[in-house]
Amino acid sequence: MTRSCAFVSLLEEYCHGKIIGIDLGTTNSVVAVMEGGQPTVITTAEGGRLCPSVVSFNKNNERMVGQTAKRQSVINSENTIYSIKRFMGRRFDEVETERKMVPYAVVAGPRMKPA
Repeated sequence: MTRSCAFVSLLEEYCHGKIIGIDLGTTNSVVAVMEGGQPTVITTAEGGRLCPSVVSFNKNNERMVGQTAKRQSVINSENTIYSIKRFMGRRFDEVETERKMVPYAVVAGPRMKPA
């Protein structure tokens, strides 16, 4: 048994067989689960393996994700969030240029007030 297989087996035993992996991409994301030591990609409602990394809220505050959110972004751009990885792990004052490139509001969190 290779070292990585032994590690996977240990994780499956420790986590009762419930292991999930998420590849959060700037443009698209993929989610997989471990089943019997093998990764299985979870497909989207449309049957695809890639899910657009997009979340949107409509006028009734209903949440949409993936392809559905991406399709309606043209008519609801200010309530459609995408390219969020460009902001993750960075301070508010570090992303001034990126904030100007998106139609939605990017606000400082409670621990980082705007300068």
